[in-house]
Amino acid sequence: MSLIQLQGLHKTYKTGKLEFEALRGIDLDIEEGQLVAIVGPSGSGKSTMLNMITGIDRPTDGSVTIAGDRIDQMKEDKLAAWRGDNVGIVFQFFQLFPTLTALENVMLPMDFLRRGTVGERKDRARERLELVGLGDKIDNLPSELSGGQQQRVAIARALVNEPKVIIGDEPTGNLDSKTEAAMFELFDELNARGTTVIYVTHSPTLADKARVTVELVDGQLV
Repeated sequence: MSLIQLQGLHKTYKTGKLEFEALRGIDLDIEEGQLVAIVGPSGSGKSTMLNMITGIDRPTDGSVTIAGDRIDQMKEDKLAAWRGDNVGIVFQFFQLFPTLTALENVMLPMDFLRRGTVGERKDRARERLELVGLGDKIDNLPSELSGGQQQRVAIARALVNEPKVIIGDEPTGNLDSKTEAAMFELFDELNARGTTVIYVTHSPTLADKARVTVELVDGQLV
C-alpha cells in the first residue's frame, strides 16, 4: 500500500461569482521512502497539491489518504495533532519566530504536542540543530543568522518530531546556488535514512536529482 494516495482530487476556489479550478482530478500514489519533485509552471497547482497532502487545505472533491488515514475527513483538532506527528513542512520564507532563538523555534512542534519534558524537548531540538550543522547557533535569533542558516533551522524544526514525510514548498527558493546545493544534500541524506521527501521546485537541477518527478500543468498531471 502506498504511503500517500490522492484519488480523484479536485480543488475549486471561489471569489464572488468567479471560480478557479486549481486541481482537476489528480490520481497519485507515492511510496514510502521516495524522493519526489513536483514541477510545473506558476499557477499549475503545485502548492495546492502540497496543501492537500499536509492537510493545510481540503479538497473540493476526492480523497487524501496518508499512512492509512483519510486526512480530508479529519476534524481540525485531530488533523492538527496528526500533522504534528506525521508531517514536517519547510517553507520558502522560513516562517521562524523572530523573537525566539534557534533552539526555541525548533522546540515549537514538540511544545504544541506537549511531547516530553521541557528538558527532553531542549535535548531533542539541540540534536536536530547539530544534525543540520548549527550546534553552535542554538542561542541565536533569526536576525543573527544568514538565509541558509535560517532555512537549516526550519529543516531542523520540521525534523524534530521524526515525521514520516518532509514537505518542502520551494524550500531553496530564497537561497544562493551554493546554499541550495547544501540544502538538497541534507534532503538527500534524510531520504537515504528512510524519510519520504516531497518538494516543489522551479530548479531543473533540483528536479533532476529526485527519484520521482511529478509534473503539473493547469491542475492536471502530465
